[in-house]
Amino acid sequence: MNLASHLNRNGARIGGLLALASWAAVILTGCAETPLAPAVIAPHAEAPPPVALSQHVVEAASAYHTYMQRAARIAPVFVNGPQIEESLTAGEAFEAQQLSRGVIAYGALIALQDPSFVAGVRTYAVDPEGRRSLAARLVADPAYAAALPSAASAAGLVITTLNADSSRVRGAGELVKQFAYDVQHQAWSKRDITDPAGRLARAKQISAAPMTPLPADVDQLEGAVTAGDKHLASSALLVSGSPSAPPYTAVVNRALAVAALAALGEGGDANDAQVESLLNESSGGFCLNMSKLNLYQCLAVAKPWYEDVFCLGQHILIDTGQCVSKEVGSMKPVQAASASTEAPASAGASGAAQ
Repeated sequence: MNLASHLNRNGARIGGLLALASWAAVILTGCAETPLAPAVIAPHAEAPPPVALSQHVVEAASAYHTYMQRAARIAPVFVNGPQIEESLTAGEAFEAQQLSRGVIAYGALIALQDPSFVAGVRTYAVDPEGRRSLAARLVADPAYAAALPSAASAAGLVITTLNADSSRVRGAGELVKQFAYDVQHQAWSKRDITDPAGRLARAKQISAAPMTPLPADVDQLEGAVTAGDKHLASSALLVSGSPSAPPYTAVVNRALAVAALAALGEGGDANDAQVESLLNESSGGFCLNMSKLNLYQCLAVAKPWYEDVFCLGQHILIDTGQCVSKEVGSMKPVQAASASTEAPASAGASGAAQ
């Protein structure tokens, strides 16, 4: 039996839809009108509120961070069926919408590691009326964040870091997928899978369960919220990347908008509802949901153990990594004279509400 033809034939139609819809979303986002630049607020004597990010957003970021680290560590060291089942369980353990929200939340934490972005946004935070007006504008139109000072620098960090996460998970998947072919020479891998119906049911149950963030990881990420404001490198998030010019995908825009709310002092627990609303991207989770459907179809037709290894490598690790990469988009170089690299023009305190 040819493994690729046996399994890929069943997922080809859905896989094609996945790729087409995902890329269409990125293209449409890139065509969106560039937002107008907000006004620079004249400083008052009043100190701006501290940088703050809702606990729920930090927990969403932690769920993403924890899963991607766990998935990247899955290695093809299987010598029996139970080991494959264990890795399948680890890889399946994400709920698509929650992971999609986590991509945006984690991206916001990455953006907050950019001191120039945080400092630029905080020039707007000293005027209470202007601060609230800008926060309302960001919630209503997340793409507005692309016009903020040093947004290109922060976006470059977000895109580089999330693409690196994606590459590690995809790389693990490529090794596991290759093992599915290599292991066919071993007798145990050709034996029938134990309880295939139960295994498929468990996969669906695990995929529907929300991820629980690890308390230690949440604590580390909370420490990263104010790193950019203090011009310090967070011990939890050591990131680097080159500036990237707009237009950005909806995910990157929303990550910048959440980070901007935090830098304004309008992103804390008291503003939890409006900050969390930015994590709900309209097409969020579509690609990840499709990867899960492909996984279920793969598990439904898999018979020997080596075919389960293929399902793990392709439809959990590779597909998930590709979904994250497509949500982030590719880097766009910043031109030296690009208006996107300049701070928005000053238009007085009333301009922020326009």
